[in-house]
Amino acid sequence: MDLASYSDYAVRLVNTEEPLRGTDTLTSVEAVRTLFGTASQVARRATDADVTRLRSVRARLRAVFTAADESDETLAVDLLNALLLDFPVSPKVSGHDTLNDEGRPDWHMHLAEHTSNATAAYAATAAMGLAFHLTGYGVDRLGLCEAAPCRNAYLDTSTNRSRRYCSDRCATRANVAAYRARKRLETERSASTGRSAEASQETVAPIER
Repeated sequence: MDLASYSDYAVRLVNTEEPLRGTDTLTSVEAVRTLFGTASQVARRATDADVTRLRSVRARLRAVFTAADESDETLAVDLLNALLLDFPVSPKVSGHDTLNDEGRPDWHMHLAEHTSNATAAYAATAAMGLAFHLTGYGVDRLGLCEAAPCRNAYLDTSTNRSRRYCSDRCATRANVAAYRARKRLETERSASTGRSAEASQETVAPIER
């Protein structure tokens, strides 16, 4: 399978918090299980302790995105390598009891879920996925939304490396805000020009006859 697809785990975890808005949805065991998805067996092992553990991992992952967003490639890689060391993965060959067109198991690479706790499993998956995405597409493909106060993490998969927002909603909001700012500036300039013209007329001395 495409291990880079696991990078979405990192994005989902980072975006459970919006620091500039003061919101945090990672507040319960159910929130932890939602991150994994209902089909994950390891999610059933989640406990209250995983809420605190995952918040710590979330801060470290956000630091990776922040470094990448600030074009500090070396720091982003160093931070990600530290996560990989703390949360190593165990790959395995899996078939998921499915058969291909020839009636044989559909063998593919998978990440084993036999870590000591739910946080370790999630962190290992997120870090490995992000590592494959980073090495496959480039550090500059990791970003933080420019639509303040959002700052959600995103992975840029555009062909021209032009993504700047986490969603179409944020892109629209930012474009509307920029348009309104331009209109205000035009109005202010127009008003300023009008006042200057009036002032010039008032200073012109009357012609004596």
